[in-house]
Amino acid sequence: MSIPRRTLIRVLGGSALALPVLGGAASWAGHHVDTWGKVSFDRPLDVPPLAPSRVDGQGQRVFDLTIAAGRTEFTPGRPSATWGVNGGHLGPTLRARRGEKVRINVDNRLPEATSLHWHGMHLPPSMDGGPHQMIEPGTTWSPFWTVRQQAATLWYHPHPHGRTAQHVYRGVAGMFLIDDDAAPHELPHAYGIDDIPLIVQDRRLPGGVLDPDEPMAGTTGFLGDRILVNGTLGPYLDVRSQRVRLRLLNGSNARVFRFHLADHRAFELVATDGGLLPAPHTTDHVQLSPGERAEIVVTLTPGERAVLRSSDPDTGAGFVQRDGGEDRFDVLQLRAAATLASSARLPARLADVPRIPAHTADDRRVFELAEHTINGRRMSPDRIDLTVRKDTTEIWEVHSGDGTLHSFHVHDVQFQVLTVDGRTPPAHLAGWKDTVLLPPGTSMRLIMRFADYADPGSPYMYHCHMLYHEDRGMMGRFMVVEAGGRPDPPAAHHSGHH
Repeated sequence: MSIPRRTLIRVLGGSALALPVLGGAASWAGHHVDTWGKVSFDRPLDVPPLAPSRVDGQGQRVFDLTIAAGRTEFTPGRPSATWGVNGGHLGPTLRARRGEKVRINVDNRLPEATSLHWHGMHLPPSMDGGPHQMIEPGTTWSPFWTVRQQAATLWYHPHPHGRTAQHVYRGVAGMFLIDDDAAPHELPHAYGIDDIPLIVQDRRLPGGVLDPDEPMAGTTGFLGDRILVNGTLGPYLDVRSQRVRLRLLNGSNARVFRFHLADHRAFELVATDGGLLPAPHTTDHVQLSPGERAEIVVTLTPGERAVLRSSDPDTGAGFVQRDGGEDRFDVLQLRAAATLASSARLPARLADVPRIPAHTADDRRVFELAEHTINGRRMSPDRIDLTVRKDTTEIWEVHSGDGTLHSFHVHDVQFQVLTVDGRTPPAHLAGWKDTVLLPPGTSMRLIMRFADYADPGSPYMYHCHMLYHEDRGMMGRFMVVEAGGRPDPPAAHHSGHH
C-alpha cells in the first residue's frame, strides 16, 4: 500500500507519529531535483593528474601533498572559494603497487587544523589519519606504511571530528589506486584513456558560485542540486576504445546515487570498495552511498553518445524525510569516436575472493545506529569503545534503528557481508567492502579479520559515513592489541603530527 505524501509516518522505538505536510510534499522535502535531458554536457571531463612521486634511499615511494585554499571556476567567469590538494579543488590520484613501501608528506596550509584519512587502506592505526591525528596549520604529517592489499580503488579525505562535512564539501578529496600484478590484464588499464576515475559529488552553485559554508538539508545532511564529476560541471568524456572502465566514487556528503545508463543497457560490475569481484557481474545499475566505490566496464558502439544517470536509489526513507530518493540526475556523457579501438573481452574470472566462514569468528558484536549515536553513545576522544585482539576474526551485526538513512564504515579492514536482513547478500555485495548503506530498519552481518597491525596507543574508527551524522557523533573508536594486551589510557594517545 502506498503512503500518501501528505502524511508521513516515522517509527521510533516502536511508536508512530503522523505529521501533516502543509502544501504537499514539496513543502516537506523541498523541490525534487530532475536534470534529465537538461544538462548541456559542454565541458570536457577533468581527469585528476597522477601524483608525481620519487623513490627515496629507503626504497619508499614518496608523495608530497599540500592542502591549501584556492579558487575554482565551476562556471566560467565566476570563481568560487575552494580547498584542494596540490591545486584549488580536489587532488591528484595517488598510485602504488601491492608490496610497495609508501611515505606521504602532507603539508597543511589551511587556516585551520585538518587531517587526511586513507579510506579503505589496510595500514597501522598511527598512519590512518583519523580525527585524533590532526595536522595543525603550517605543519607537515608524514605517514608511511607497506601496501598490503589487492588491486583496488581507494580514496583520501579529511577526518576532523565535527568538521569532516565542511572540509570535504570545500573540496579536499582524491583517489588512491592500488595496482597488483595478479589483476587481469584484459581489464582496461590506461589511466585517463580507457580507465577513468569519476569522483561524483552533489553541490549547490547559486549564481554559479559554491557557497563556502556547507548548507544543511534535513536529517540526512547536505543535498545539492548540481552534479560535479572530478569538479567538472556538465562533463563529457571522449572515448576512443570499445570498452571503458569507470572507477566510480561517491564523494558526496549525504546523497545516495543509483547509477545507470540512459538506455538502461547492461554493463559489467568488476570491483567494489576493496577490489575485484570473483567474476564480472552483468547488471544495468549500481548504487553507491557516500564513501562507496565501484568499477564498471561499459561497452560502446562507434559514434554514439551514452549518458550516465542516477535515479531511484533504494534509500528506504523517502516518505519519512528529505533523503534525495526522488531526485534524478544526468551525470556524464560518454562520446564514442567514429572509430573505436578494439578492447579485450573480460575474463570469466577476475580475482580470488575466499569467503571467511562465519563459524571461524572469535567474537560477535552488535552496533545500533540511532539518533546520532552508536549503541547509545556519541564519539568521545576520551573513550575507547572496544578492544580487538590482533589476528582474530569478528562478526559485527549492524542495525539502522531510528527511521533515518545511515551507512557504516570501518577503518583498516575490508570486510565481507554475510547477510542482509537474514538473507544472502546480492551480487554487488559479494566482494570486499569497507562501507555499506543501511536503509531504515536494515540489519547486516559483517565478517572481518584484524591482521598485521596492533598498537595499544592509536585507535581506528568506525562510523556512519553520512558526514553530518559522523560530525554529530555517530562514531566510535577501537583498538587492536596483541593477545593479552590492553589499550593505553586515551590521554596517552599521540596526535600524529610532526
